[in-house]
Amino acid sequence: MILYAEGLNDAERQVRALEIISALPESETTIPVQVMGEVLRALLAKGKWQRREPCDAVGSWRLVYHVQDTTDAVLTGAMDLIERHGFQVWDAIILAASAEAGCGLLLSEDMQDGFSWRGVTIANPFIDPVHPLLAAVLAKAS
Repeated sequence: MILYAEGLNDAERQVRALEIISALPESETTIPVQVMGEVLRALLAKGKWQRREPCDAVGSWRLVYHVQDTTDAVLTGAMDLIERHGFQVWDAIILAASAEAGCGLLLSEDMQDGFSWRGVTIANPFIDPVHPLLAAVLAKAS
């Protein structure tokens, strides 16, 4: 979502990402630190942004939203996701960090839409129809 919001990839998804992000309650929105690292990497490598620009962008996101650290508890949860559900390492860390933060919804186009673990449900924000949990968030913001 953040990469699309920053204009990486296509303009249609940027509009959709910004629409969804603007509907999220800032005080209830968490971004796992792993996501922040991936945003930095992608903006530098794929986006070919100069070094300061992605750092400024990530810094701006950090000012608005809570950033969930990768802790030992997150690592333990990630190992469970890898072992029991076949998750890739970095996706497992993101989902485990979301669970540790008490999130109910994780927006990702890369993970399985509808998968739930420890109270967190994954929703792909770019498919139609949108997941009911995401639809509820968007309806609440309207």
